[in-house]
Amino acid sequence: MTTQALDQGSQGWTGQEGPLLPFLGLDTLWLQLTGTICNIACRHCFITCGPKNDSHPMMDTAEVLALIEEGGRRGVKEYYFTGGEPFMHPDIFPIIEATLRQGPLTILTNGILITPQVAERLGGIFRASRYGLDLRVSLDGTSPQENDPIRGKGTFKTILAGAENLVKAGINPVFAVTTIHSSYNEVEGRLGFMALLRDKGFSPPRLKLIPPFKIGREARRGGGYEADEILGVEDLIEGEEHMLQCGSCRMVTAKGVYPCPILIEEPGARMGDTLAEGLVPIRLNHPACVTCHVEGFSCRT
Repeated sequence: MTTQALDQGSQGWTGQEGPLLPFLGLDTLWLQLTGTICNIACRHCFITCGPKNDSHPMMDTAEVLALIEEGGRRGVKEYYFTGGEPFMHPDIFPIIEATLRQGPLTILTNGILITPQVAERLGGIFRASRYGLDLRVSLDGTSPQENDPIRGKGTFKTILAGAENLVKAGINPVFAVTTIHSSYNEVEGRLGFMALLRDKGFSPPRLKLIPPFKIGREARRGGGYEADEILGVEDLIEGEEHMLQCGSCRMVTAKGVYPCPILIEEPGARMGDTLAEGLVPIRLNHPACVTCHVEGFSCRT
């Protein structure tokens, strides 16, 4: 098989062919460590994670370790753990240590489970590793009034507490902000967020802005994609294959291999059982591909 054309005609797909994105090599390996199992249920979650959603179950530790080793053999340059909430995995620390023997690691987390004890253990692992360990903490506003209606009552306080625990342990986290509040699409709003982080002791403040993907719960909260939001065959610009993350990454869950972290719940996106089956070109024929194309967005930190 040389080309994986995402299933056209299934729910969520348009039947349009879409541009062909070449596969450039596996630079980045994503693992959906805890599947769709999470300790909170955010209203804008594009894969509808939550305490009761086991659509993608937690990954088996042996499977994770085997994939990390395979990634090393395939020349992976960086690893990412996401979920759900990765710190719900019972073997999260030995998995982190094994990964950092292969290469740099970024963990996407809501920060709520980062107690002082967890942070201190992470700090010790970070200091002992030859590779970098990054924590990306999700926060959707500069106040409880902005964040909590999206992430849940009291989460603004608990997320910041977890991030502050990381700083005390010697890890300066990246804050991931989904721009559902329009102010964070403007310079003034972004500078205000940076000022909050600086005032809270995050120095230098690190911010990653994420456009909303209008699938999953976000489609119900803010509306889905319009019928004309789809890429045509000739829409990619020259060199864009080097900018779009899906040209050099793959996501693995307990259910198989997918082009990227965005599409694991979308019908037709599954590429196969093994990592090898996913190392092929893809058709960008899902509306969410438009968001990455227009925004120049990458899930990488």
